[in-house]
Amino acid sequence: MIQKSTIQLLRIPFSFFLMPVYWFALSSTDHINWKRALLVFILLHLFLYPSSNGYNSYNDRDTESIGGLAQPLLPTRQLYDITLLLDILGLVFSFLISPLFAGCFLFFIISSRLYSWRGLRLKKYPILGYLLVIINQGSLVFFSIAHGASSDLTMHVPVLLIVAAGLLIGGFYPITQIYQHEQDKNDGVTTISILLGKRGTFIFCTIFYLFSFVCLFIHYHTTEQLHNFWIVQLFFIPVVLYFTRWLLQVWKKPEKADFKNTMRMVWLASTCTNLAFISLLILNHFG
Repeated sequence: MIQKSTIQLLRIPFSFFLMPVYWFALSSTDHINWKRALLVFILLHLFLYPSSNGYNSYNDRDTESIGGLAQPLLPTRQLYDITLLLDILGLVFSFLISPLFAGCFLFFIISSRLYSWRGLRLKKYPILGYLLVIINQGSLVFFSIAHGASSDLTMHVPVLLIVAAGLLIGGFYPITQIYQHEQDKNDGVTTISILLGKRGTFIFCTIFYLFSFVCLFIHYHTTEQLHNFWIVQLFFIPVVLYFTRWLLQVWKKPEKADFKNTMRMVWLASTCTNLAFISLLILNHFG
């Protein structure tokens, strides 16, 4: 029987926060094989991401709030076994997409394990850990989706969009760490957010999002799809308004960078970004 702590610490709802990369890649793919696109979705959001989350929780053994969980339960050996099973099954099924997709899938698994494993624990290095996250969760996943979901298993994925995907994750990830500074320090981990400080985290994330929008603008402009860029900007208006309001609060009172406000920001940003790229997908393929 699967234990309550195992189900909780797989943090399957957390996959929603990483889902924008999927819709972004799918909306940018000209000819989609919908069966493979569905399989890619399942492999990422029900196998790869939960396994990564669970393995991280197994090593961290958090007792305070973590991404998506206000009160995490303590992990058991069962959690480790389930993450291993998910990785193996996911990797086997990933070959149904293509060997290249399976190779990307395996690279993500290995990187995720090295990120969390106590024997190496790459997450304790702020720059290296940060780059590993944005390359894997952003650029690598974007390429994998665009390749795997395309009808011809294309290798020709626009570089600007691969970079933009990494930058979008890069502008999102440090914010998810902003309330965990003390907890991470006590665990011997120096995150990019700790390195930047609370105010610096907001500035850093703003810069990364601006760079990602520049990449999007250039791509959509050169491909004569500039209307797509403005559609995305429209959905980001609520995100910008909330982000600015929260930034001003934290600037005056750093304690406002807490779990509750962070989760509000994360849910809002993920929802708006998902809706933006789903809208592009509908317009590009069903409009």
